[in-house]
Amino acid sequence: MSEIPDYTRNVSLSLSKVLDEIGVNERMVIKTRRLQLMNESLCTLAHKLKDEDEDGNMYTLGSRVEGTTTLGLNSDTDLLFTLAAYTVIQDLSEWEPGKINLLMIQDDTVSPGYCLLQILRQDAPLPEDNVYDQYWYRDRIGRVLLKNAIVNSRAGAEFVRHGPAQSMDEMPGFYGNDLVLAILCQQWPLQARQWIAQQGEGQWPTYDMKQYCKDMGCFVVGVGGKDSENEELEWRISTSLAERYLMFNLNITQIRCYVLMKMILKSFINTQCPDSISSYMCKTVMLHCISSTENHAWNENTLLICLNYCLTILYNCVLNENCPHFIIPENNLMARRFTPVTKQVILGTISYILSSKGSALLEIECDQLGFRIQNTFLRLVEIVPEDMSCEISGNLVGDIGLFVNELHLDFLKHTNNISHIRVLLQTLYKYLMKLTHYMNQGQNKLACSALAKFLSMHLGSALASMNIHSQVGLCRESTVLMSLCLNVDLISSKVKLASIFYCTGEIERAELILKNIEESYDHNVVEPICQCYDFKHKKSKRAFDKLCYEADDEYTLLQSITASCVKFLRYEINCCPHELQHEMFRSPQQDLPYRGKNDEWMDMAVVDSLPYLYFLQYKTYSHLRRHRDKQAALSNLAKCIIEEPFSDTKIQH
Repeated sequence: MSEIPDYTRNVSLSLSKVLDEIGVNERMVIKTRRLQLMNESLCTLAHKLKDEDEDGNMYTLGSRVEGTTTLGLNSDTDLLFTLAAYTVIQDLSEWEPGKINLLMIQDDTVSPGYCLLQILRQDAPLPEDNVYDQYWYRDRIGRVLLKNAIVNSRAGAEFVRHGPAQSMDEMPGFYGNDLVLAILCQQWPLQARQWIAQQGEGQWPTYDMKQYCKDMGCFVVGVGGKDSENEELEWRISTSLAERYLMFNLNITQIRCYVLMKMILKSFINTQCPDSISSYMCKTVMLHCISSTENHAWNENTLLICLNYCLTILYNCVLNENCPHFIIPENNLMARRFTPVTKQVILGTISYILSSKGSALLEIECDQLGFRIQNTFLRLVEIVPEDMSCEISGNLVGDIGLFVNELHLDFLKHTNNISHIRVLLQTLYKYLMKLTHYMNQGQNKLACSALAKFLSMHLGSALASMNIHSQVGLCRESTVLMSLCLNVDLISSKVKLASIFYCTGEIERAELILKNIEESYDHNVVEPICQCYDFKHKKSKRAFDKLCYEADDEYTLLQSITASCVKFLRYEINCCPHELQHEMFRSPQQDLPYRGKNDEWMDMAVVDSLPYLYFLQYKTYSHLRRHRDKQAALSNLAKCIIEEPFSDTKIQH
């Protein structure tokens, strides 16, 4: 390290310090990965519960789960969902009964990194001879192949096709979502087997890491190679899970180098040549650089050297119009990517950055990077290092709360139209039993617990509503189920229980619960969470963000500092006061064809937790003839409506 010039070392250390300040540090990377993987488990379990594709899995990919993004980069959420009805095999001996078996074909007619999928019979490992629908195609030598357009039929209407991804249009204040529908292949692809045996100068990835990647298998996604004669028949081979695993094994300097490359891409290249170079290309270039250098070369003292090395390799890739895929090098990511003018602009831009010896980074406005670099030398303002990490932590924890609520709302949508209470109870019991089964299989226990609590709450509430209607009083099973889910969050389930007691005439019990809730509700900390409609408001409370940053068990913290809205479905009509019951019938149903995907609440009674708390207090104190407390509750309700941003959903999703 003594051979590193002082200027380079100082700039590298300043860059490392600034990136630490904006949340690119080991603590935040680990926290981000942990919470994004929690979201992944929640989404997979939700799909399995509803029997939509019971063996299908949802994977979170890209920058957000890798921990390689910042608030300013504003990266999309990349999701990959496997279609469980299909399986891709590379040899007839792998054929599985009961599934649509697809034989992977990689020959001279297929672009490198792509394959064809030949359909096999379901009763025997033999080629299928019939063409059953528009997604099956018989080629000139008689093979029945699956068209990649079939992925369009499996995506929702709100998604737009962009390459292999179904992209949901981004709304103001929200992250975009890219959903890739994929088919799993248990075996490592032939085109990638040479990578297992090769070893770069840096001895990275190690042999054990490569074997782990191999055991993951691969996916095929529905997009063909550009300018291919078989574009509608080709499927791209994706090693995205292996790449995610490799990214999880980078050190913090390597992660910071990749973040800087993406900032340069956003600030210098995409402003002049949009869609010319992707962040995936930058990632690929960096992985090649890591594999060709010793691991000790990547440290805080050498960050600028590492960045310039990656930019030099990127320059050569653009110059030669060849960026080899890291695992399947025959697949050129830059093939036919640039016009001559675009190419010269990109080369000139990279040359300018390289020749600047780091000073070009001062021009980057993303996350105030340039200003922050200057500030490390000039000390223009005092910066609290944890500020951005706290804000990111608040967003992450809020994301979990919002996502759980989104899945909760989705379940309710599937059960709200069940007209017979017995069928409803059977459905909710079935969901709970499946969650118990998945938990016993070792799947994410926190994710199972989160969904089980919401289901238990509605099961207990449905039983209570049935008891109230029959005038038999609350059954023990109902109260036990409700008591199991009182910590879904700080307030919503407890307010719902108080509402049930109020409707059964147990006013004193209702009043006691409401009083305890009010005493525990810290207005400086608690954040409302709601997914009934898409809207973003101002930043979350600083105290909320700080607690999220300091926490190592974010899910437990979520239960004490968030407040979800309270939802009553029609089968819970007897569990809420008559003022709310009318909300369940606000629509004459003629508007059904015109509703959007987030209008499920239209047939429910939905109210934010805090105002509902004060409303119930007003009702209970009226019954108890405590007029001073009644007036205090009414004043709190009015103040809450005016001052609390309870109906604005802040969390970016």
